[in-house]
Amino acid sequence: MPMPLPRSRGPLRIASLAAALGSLLAMTACGQGGGSGDGGDGGKTIRIAYQAFPSGDLIVKEKGWLEKALPGYDVKWTKFDSGASINTAFVAGSVDLAAIGSSPVARGLSAPLNIPYEVTWVLDVAGDNEALVARDGSKISSVKDLEGKKVATPFSSTSHYSLLAALDRAGVDASKVQLLDLEPQDILAAWTRGDIDATYVWLPTLEELKKTGKVIVSSRELAAGGKPTLDLGVASTGFLKAHPDVLPAWRTAQARALNLIHDDPGAASAAVGRQLGISPAEAGTQLKQGIFLKPAEQADAKWLGTPGKAGGLADNLHSAARFLVDQKQIDAAPDIETLRRAIHQEGLSDAVSP
Repeated sequence: MPMPLPRSRGPLRIASLAAALGSLLAMTACGQGGGSGDGGDGGKTIRIAYQAFPSGDLIVKEKGWLEKALPGYDVKWTKFDSGASINTAFVAGSVDLAAIGSSPVARGLSAPLNIPYEVTWVLDVAGDNEALVARDGSKISSVKDLEGKKVATPFSSTSHYSLLAALDRAGVDASKVQLLDLEPQDILAAWTRGDIDATYVWLPTLEELKKTGKVIVSSRELAAGGKPTLDLGVASTGFLKAHPDVLPAWRTAQARALNLIHDDPGAASAAVGRQLGISPAEAGTQLKQGIFLKPAEQADAKWLGTPGKAGGLADNLHSAARFLVDQKQIDAAPDIETLRRAIHQEGLSDAVSP
């Protein structure tokens, strides 16, 4: 794992991507990745990458709504631990739809990845469900205290972006912090061993860490300061063109899940709890820490927008990409028009109508 974070990670990023691609391509060769569309049995397959954080996406999975809406498809859900690994899967052609953070999406739409996918949904806006937490006894009470400390976060994730934003806001040089690239489950293990002093990570791992740590800053606070992060639904452009019946059904299911979160939080919590292996009460507490839009808000000018008029989400991604350039995480940000074209509004109004 890289430590500390270098100012330029080009060779490392390419080497890591190549290694991950090799693994994914091997899976495909063994029949685990299969191409989308017609399967070997003459059927059709939808390969969905999901992450285990409290969201409407988990409700859709738990309820089997997509499978019921598209009986002619074999829907395959695969769990990923971070947006970076999902981007790698898209590059390998192993995923059709995904739940992924806005920072990884900004990176994915930038060179050298230039992933041909489009944003189709806002799953949630990060609030208190993603935060920087310091371990008890670490003597960290502010972001400035991170200098010289070991701080873990999944690189190329929204948490990584938010951590860099928090350091930048506090005037802390990231090179003076020992940044560790760890996935959430590895962060929990390192925390338990006392190997790290702090971490920026999301739920449900965050909830466990708060039992023996203190929240220093949350993504809600950073969003208020101009650095918002979101969890987004994205889809392969090729898949959208080949299977125009899938996205409307997927959006309708996601809209139904958002309505459940707002209108019947008990049922939503029970569904999310079953997916995360926690009690409905715990799931309900975690859901309350995120910010979930109403379905109709998806087409608002602040978010996805309408056909021919991309919403503010494109500007959010552009801002994120430019920040990543400033932080030496990517070489150049895509122009705003490229990002506007990557927002898929077609058919959105039909899926989110009351």
